[in-house]
Amino acid sequence: MSKIRVAVFGCGAIAQRRHIPEYANNKNVELVAFADPVKERAEAMATQYGGTAYTDYQELLKNEKLDAVSVCTPNYLHAPMTIAAANAGLHVLVEKPMASNAEEGEQMIEAARKNGVYLMVGHNQRLMPPHVKAKEILDSGKLGKVLTFRTSFGHGGPEGWSVDGRDSWFFRKEEAVMGAMGDLGVHKSDFIRYLLNDEIVEVAGFIGTVHKEGTDVDDNATCIVRMKSGAVGTLMASWTHYRSGDNGTVLWCEKGAMKIGTVDGDEVIVELTDGTVETYKVGAMATNEKQVPSGVIDEFVECIITKTPPRISGEEGLRSLKVILGAFESQASGKIVKL
Repeated sequence: MSKIRVAVFGCGAIAQRRHIPEYANNKNVELVAFADPVKERAEAMATQYGGTAYTDYQELLKNEKLDAVSVCTPNYLHAPMTIAAANAGLHVLVEKPMASNAEEGEQMIEAARKNGVYLMVGHNQRLMPPHVKAKEILDSGKLGKVLTFRTSFGHGGPEGWSVDGRDSWFFRKEEAVMGAMGDLGVHKSDFIRYLLNDEIVEVAGFIGTVHKEGTDVDDNATCIVRMKSGAVGTLMASWTHYRSGDNGTVLWCEKGAMKIGTVDGDEVIVELTDGTVETYKVGAMATNEKQVPSGVIDEFVECIITKTPPRISGEEGLRSLKVILGAFESQASGKIVKL
């Protein structure tokens, strides 16, 4: 079988640390081209992995014979780049949040549908081993119905992660559109929907800039959400969890509780009402400091090879995005927003 020819749009941190090396490690992929407005970044990737460097993604699309692209750019570019690639007949893996607003998300989905290509969103939380195990346990029914929960994602902010540090696009609203909620909160809205196999139907958001000076994007959010099933929980995103990051979830259910990612070494803990405690060592989740394979690239490639529509589809990405947009609407209006 001929290899899948891939280009990467954007050569910043997420591309350098996850997308590009994971494509390079996949035997079914040939990295063909890289685009970044900072020419040196694209050239550095082309030198390291082979392929051609571009500063203009449209020129890349015009010149290269491709099968798929990864969009790893500032958020405001996700929609135009995805639509351009889909219109060129290419499968697209786009970073989260998939778009700046719901209308863009719909346009991206329509472009993929119209051109008969796959659109997948990089919600890697679904694929982290502790989260896969937690879903397996929950789906088994041993804990019964989920009643309440909390899920949180926080770290010290993009300045410790982005190739541009404190000068990163993450802090510029015209490029990022949203801050911690677009970076981390949308991961949690996606994860809790996936884990509970349920939809968020109401959200109340408390979102603001608590500590990051000189930026007009949010650095903290705490949301109260109600699921279609009636379960109620909190969803938190933070760029001010200094020294001690968090990617933990706790579910309180009819027959006990489940703790996910709260204790190092015991990634999933089940505490049943009969006094039984079960611990599962299934491997750590990826963090900014400790990269482990995200699983996203391999899943995307597998979809293309097997002609299987992605589970983390554009439609799924849009549902998760709408939760975040609803939280912003709630913050602005001071009211609970129905989704």
